[in-house]
Amino acid sequence: MLIIPLNLGSKIPLYEQIYEYIKREIKTGKLPVATKLPSSRNLAQSLQISRSTVELAYQQLISEGYIESVPKSGYYVQGIADLIRITERKQSHSKEKVEKVERLIYDFSPFAVDLSEFPFSTWRKLSNQCMNDMNQSLFLLGENQGDLSLREAIGAYLHSSRGVKVDASQIIVGAGADYLLVLLSQILGNEQIIAMENPVYKRAYRIFQGVPYPIRPITVNSDGISIEELMETDATIVYVTPSHQYPLGAVMPIKRRLELLRWAAKGNDRYIIEDDHDSEFRYKGKPIPSLQGIDENDRVIYLGTFSRAIAPAIRMGYMVLPQRLYQIYKEKYSFYASTVSRIDQAIVCEFLNGGYFERHVNKMRKRYKMKHDLLLRELKLYEDRISITGENAGLHIVVSFHTSLTEQEIINKARKQQIELYPLSKHYITDYQPDEPAFLLGFANLSEKLIVAGVKLLMKELFKSTIDKVSRLL
Repeated sequence: MLIIPLNLGSKIPLYEQIYEYIKREIKTGKLPVATKLPSSRNLAQSLQISRSTVELAYQQLISEGYIESVPKSGYYVQGIADLIRITERKQSHSKEKVEKVERLIYDFSPFAVDLSEFPFSTWRKLSNQCMNDMNQSLFLLGENQGDLSLREAIGAYLHSSRGVKVDASQIIVGAGADYLLVLLSQILGNEQIIAMENPVYKRAYRIFQGVPYPIRPITVNSDGISIEELMETDATIVYVTPSHQYPLGAVMPIKRRLELLRWAAKGNDRYIIEDDHDSEFRYKGKPIPSLQGIDENDRVIYLGTFSRAIAPAIRMGYMVLPQRLYQIYKEKYSFYASTVSRIDQAIVCEFLNGGYFERHVNKMRKRYKMKHDLLLRELKLYEDRISITGENAGLHIVVSFHTSLTEQEIINKARKQQIELYPLSKHYITDYQPDEPAFLLGFANLSEKLIVAGVKLLMKELFKSTIDKVSRLL
């Protein structure tokens, strides 16, 4: 069992104390690669704290790549040899210097979120309120699709904010998008052929690959997925991220959306999976309405999650099924019990109905926009050396470097400055390599100070001779 010393009187939240302790143990090698961590339930019982606190810490560690969650197995330490070596080289120095090294790590993760503004007091109040109002009923089994009150709240939110046409009966609540995609695979059956954007959200790709479905990679351009290529395939299902293509950031215009819907309408068994991830965070223009909202033939399967908008540990997603697929679910798969705690469902329901979610999203949109704009300003100082795309929405941008350096050489140079970069090439289904090395630069979990310092360190390391020459001329 993991023994974590918690300071209950500290101003540092408990989840952050757990997160920092485990991260430190991993980086110093005291928790070796492949070590299995206690389940969130067992660790919570051992520490005598709420399970959601532990899950919040675990999900932050997952988002930063320190641990991974293996379905039906548990949480395991990931391989981070480079970070361990950095810390080992400093073991002979003072504790102050070791802490300084940790603070100098600039992780531009596209998956991280900013938890500094999480409404802990509101969440605690709603948690207490739910327990007081409903008491022991929350410990009984609920509806397999998710409690009706939560599904109605989600339906109302999706209709008002995303234009989704939905009835609560069509919504299925599950523990994140991964679970819902696995369930969807069963509903669709294993005779399907899946077309996917290339590059793509790799977790979705791996899930479909594991069914296994035959997968047809389709090129993505500035307007989204190529309809011409799609029509040349034998695909029956297409997976898209139209409001903010992941990872390139393209927004699918109305013309391309209508073309995609026409493609689906031409076949009796054709469907579109619309993954509407981080659609709340758009920084230019109005929010883009959902593809499902303009579908007249009931061919769009809509997916969403609260992991990005609230916190990764919430592990709550939702899926809106077309009527035909809902009937298949109802007849064959509705026996699956809900994978989300009823307590968490009740809290999120109150969070939505009380207007807290909308206020939180608005607050985070402003905060993320500030970081987003700061990152762009810092990068544009080097606009003759880089190209920027995907900058109008989401929690990352894509930066291509005009350099003779290879992708791996850039990664190695960045790590010398304790900067973690995430290459675009890893998101391609095929072995395609971009013409220039390109990276996803996330900004959500970095402070403004770290964004500025991280960009300067990176550019100085990559273009040192040029920058020094310019500095002398000035």
